[in-house]
Amino acid sequence: MKKKRIIVIGGSAAGPKAASRARRLDENAEITIIQKAPDLSMASCGYPYYVGGFFDDRNQLLASQSGIVRDSKYFWNAKRIKALVNTEVTKIDRDNKNVEYKNLLTGETASLPYDKLIIATGATPFKPPVPGVDLKGVTTLQSMADADFLREAGDDGEVEKAVVIGGGLIGIETCEALHESGIEVTLVELLPQVLTFLDKGMARIVEKYLKTKADVILNNGVAEFIGENGKLKAVKLQDGTTIPCEIAVVATGVRPNSKLAKEAGLKIGEFGAIEVNSYMQTSDPDIYAIGDCIEVPNLISGKKVYAPLGDLANLQGRVAGDNVIKGNSAQFPGVIQSGICKVFDYGVGSTGLSEQNAPIHGFNNIETVVNTSPDKPGFMGAKLLITKLVVDKTDNRILGAQVLGPGDVSKQIATWAMAIKGKFTVEDMVNADLPYAPPYSLAIDHSIATAHIMQNKLNGLFKGISAEQLRNKLDNHTPLFLLDVRNQGEFEMINLGLGEKHIPLEQLRDRLEELPADKNVEIVVWCKISLRGYEAARVLMANGYTNVKVLEGGINAWPF
Repeated sequence: MKKKRIIVIGGSAAGPKAASRARRLDENAEITIIQKAPDLSMASCGYPYYVGGFFDDRNQLLASQSGIVRDSKYFWNAKRIKALVNTEVTKIDRDNKNVEYKNLLTGETASLPYDKLIIATGATPFKPPVPGVDLKGVTTLQSMADADFLREAGDDGEVEKAVVIGGGLIGIETCEALHESGIEVTLVELLPQVLTFLDKGMARIVEKYLKTKADVILNNGVAEFIGENGKLKAVKLQDGTTIPCEIAVVATGVRPNSKLAKEAGLKIGEFGAIEVNSYMQTSDPDIYAIGDCIEVPNLISGKKVYAPLGDLANLQGRVAGDNVIKGNSAQFPGVIQSGICKVFDYGVGSTGLSEQNAPIHGFNNIETVVNTSPDKPGFMGAKLLITKLVVDKTDNRILGAQVLGPGDVSKQIATWAMAIKGKFTVEDMVNADLPYAPPYSLAIDHSIATAHIMQNKLNGLFKGISAEQLRNKLDNHTPLFLLDVRNQGEFEMINLGLGEKHIPLEQLRDRLEELPADKNVEIVVWCKISLRGYEAARVLMANGYTNVKVLEGGINAWPF
C-alpha cells in the first residue's frame, strides 16, 4: 500500500499539532513539517512572561509537557516526522501537487510531492509605515528572537524607558513584561480605548488601573521613530509629543500570512485570510489550512471572523490532522471568540459578543447589566470581580460576557463561554448547578448572581444605569437626585463627590422626608457594589418613587 505523503507548511502551533495528530492515526504516513523560523512549536503566548522574568529558561517555551525541547531531532526520534527548519516554501504547485522550498542558510532549493497539504503559515505583525520603523530598538514581540532581544534588554539594565505602541492583548502583556523588567513604560494607543474587545465602560476600568503602573496615552498614534547612529532615541507622536526611549515595541495587531495561498490560487476571504470549510479544507480539496492564516465563522451569528488565537490554532490542527488521514471525518464548527489576558494583578477576559459589536452581528434588541461582587467569601480572602453580561431580549439568550478584576476571571469566562456555546438563556443560568466551597466561590457564584441581576432587570424589578450613562447625564446637566446608601465610615473614606446625598440604607426608611417631594424625579442610588443600592431602590419604589435607577457595579465599577 502506498504511503500517504503529507506536508505541513508552518511549525509554530497549529502545524506541529496537525502533524502529530496525523502520525498518531497513521504510523506509515510520510509527514514533513517545513518551518521558516529556526524553532519549532514555540509557545508564543508565553513570550511576554519570559521577557518579564516570570521564568528564566527560554527552552521552556520550546519544550513538551515532559520538558523535552521540540526540535527537529525530537520530531524525528519521537514521532518520525521530518522537520525542516530555516526553510521557506516559495511555491505551491497545485497542478503537480508539490511544494518548492529554499534553505535560508545555504540557499539550496528543492521540491517535495504531497498527497495532502496543510498550510499553517500564521500571521505577520503589522508595523506602521512611518519613518524610522527599521531603527535598532524598534521591535515586535512575535518571535523567539524578539523575546530574546527584549529579555536581554531587561536583564542588562541599560534600558530605562520603553514605548509600547498598541493597547490590544499583545500590547498590554508587553507593557506588563517590560514594567516587571524594571523599565519605565509608556503605552500609546491610536483609538480612544485599550482592549477593543471590551465595551468602553469596561475598558475605562482597565485603563484606570493600568495608569497606576504605566503612562497611558490614547487617541494618539506614532508619527516617527527618531534615531541617532541607527539606534532609537525617541518616539514622536501625531500630536507632536516626543517620548525619549531606548526601545519601542510595535503591537498594532497582526495580518494573516496568506500570500503563499493566494499565489497558489486558493480562495481568500474578506479579512485577507484563507477561506476554509468546517473540515479546515480550502478551495482545493487536497489542501487544508489552519491557525492564524484562516478565517472562521462566529457561532453566534454565523458571520466570518478573523480570530488569531493559540488555543484555536491547536484545535484546528487536530481537526486537520484527522482529516488528511481519515478523510473529512472531523469538523471545527467555529468560534465564539473567547479571550483572556493578565494585566498585572487583574485578569481581563471576554467571550461572545459585546454591546458594541452585537448590532454588527445582527442583534439589535439587547440588554446589558454590570455586576460587581467578590469571587469568594471575605473570610477566604475574597477578590473583586466585575462582569458585564449581554443578552438578546427577544429570547433572553446569553450573547456575551466581559469579566475583569483581581478575582478568578478565568473561571468566570469559561463558565460564560460554555453557556454561550450551549445557547443558554438567563433562566438556564439563574439556577445553574455550579460547584461551591468557600475556598473557591460564594454560595451563589458570581456568574449566577450576575444572571440574577439580569433576570431582575428583564422582569422590571431593577432599573440600572451604567457609569457612562450617569456621566453623560451629569455632563449634560440632567436634573438628578444622587443617593449614596453606604455607611458613614465608607462614605468618609471615599465618595464620588458628585453632589450626592448620603443616607445609610439602615436609616433610609426613617429619612424619606429628605428625598425630593416630587416622586417622579430621577433618582440614582448606589453603594460599594450596588447590592445595597438595589435594596434601597426597592424601598424607594415601594414608597411611590417612580424613576429610581441603580448605578450598576457601584463605586467599585466607577471608572472616572
